[in-house]
Amino acid sequence: MTIVLYVFVFCVAALAGVATALALRPIRMARQLEKVARAQRDFHRQREPLEAKFFDLAAISGKPRGLRWVDIEFDDDVVYARERKTRRLKALVAIEVRFEAVEGGGMEEVEAVSRVRAATAEFIHDGERWTTQGRVYFNLAPSATVKYLAADLEVVAEAPRG
Repeated sequence: MTIVLYVFVFCVAALAGVATALALRPIRMARQLEKVARAQRDFHRQREPLEAKFFDLAAISGKPRGLRWVDIEFDDDVVYARERKTRRLKALVAIEVRFEAVEGGGMEEVEAVSRVRAATAEFIHDGERWTTQGRVYFNLAPSATVKYLAADLEVVAEAPRG
């Protein structure tokens, strides 16, 4: 009889745990949505210095080899995505990059050097603030970058021009 009672108590406790988890899910979702909204507002407020830092870091990366970063134009639209493993939020922004050949870098005679390159700039929210490592995805729009990295990223939101 005591085994039956233990099984019964265990089942009731398990059901209570499941019911509690289900009841708290909307609260967790609301908190998560508020965190994303706050991060989006912060990105918008910090965007200009973040873009400048992105340019500085990308320019010193040495990529592409033989080219010097001259200018970047940032699009207004932002795609927000989350890393599946770490849950870190990323802001992906379409950019157009202009390069010039580095003297002695082997690219001086390449006609395509002067062409504007489409790419996506990556910004990362570390849970407290936005930062960048100057990471760029050439030849991919932000939504295409998410698709390309679908095993690692999921779309959270797309913020149209304000």
